[in-house]
Amino acid sequence: MPKTAVTVLGLGSMGAALADAFLAAGHPTTVWNRTASKVDPLVARGARRAGTAEDSVRASPLIITCLTTYDDTRAVLEAASLNGRALVTLNTGSPAGARRMAEWATSRGARFLDGAVKNIPSAVGAPDTLLYYGGDKAVFDEHVDTLRVLGGDTVHLGEEPDLAALYEMAVGGTLLPALVGFFQGAAALRSRGLEAETLLPYATKWFEMIISALPMYTKEIDSRDYSDPSASVDIFHAGAAADLELAEEGVDVEWQRPLHDLVRRAAEAGHGDRSIAVLTELLSAGAGGSSTTAKRPKRPADPP
Repeated sequence: MPKTAVTVLGLGSMGAALADAFLAAGHPTTVWNRTASKVDPLVARGARRAGTAEDSVRASPLIITCLTTYDDTRAVLEAASLNGRALVTLNTGSPAGARRMAEWATSRGARFLDGAVKNIPSAVGAPDTLLYYGGDKAVFDEHVDTLRVLGGDTVHLGEEPDLAALYEMAVGGTLLPALVGFFQGAAALRSRGLEAETLLPYATKWFEMIISALPMYTKEIDSRDYSDPSASVDIFHAGAAADLELAEEGVDVEWQRPLHDLVRRAAEAGHGDRSIAVLTELLSAGAGGSSTTAKRPKRPADPP
């Protein structure tokens, strides 16, 4: 059975990896990039070079864009005819940006899916690489075998076109704080002449512990019952001074102050003896943390 023809627009490290995966799986693959020289290695491996973005769209029923933002995607596709094409965007952006992109694409006759690749470029095509999508389920069902070429763990989150961006930002919010925390630890060790590599076995165990606690925290959040904490707000609040005292080892700890401020506000709102997961209620309430829910977390027996 003939493989679906695919177009990939945007050949940075991730876009090139996507195109490579399609070529390796035998899909006729058309490629385009603003910087034309990035097309050459893929053409050498069998891809078809498109002279313009419009030509690349005409070449295939399935269009994959891997440009930086939704605005970039719209700008590149502005002159292209999208009528009847399945358009899959794999770029950075907010849920609001995804909704605007979906409205724009469907107004031009495209069938729209927004997605996210939850791994690094070298992992594209691996059986356990996760990609998730939100948007037109008919498009997903029609092209799922082709999309699965990019990663064996391929998921449709729902018909709402912003779901992939929503989950991307929900998950991605953990990345920078976790990395900065690790970098702070490395800086502290370096101040004593120790190699960052010596931190790896202990940091790995720590992250594994955090992963093991997530199901407990999601249960607390979904039930809004924070009354049986394994780690309370007061524990984190009491530890703030020690966290900041690490500055005496020659480490800049200023990035932690907003986090400690959030914990302090939770304690002052009467949540000191509750699970640290109660911070979800303050974050849901906005910067002021002043909602009724934030002051008294809802119990499972409470009426809706």
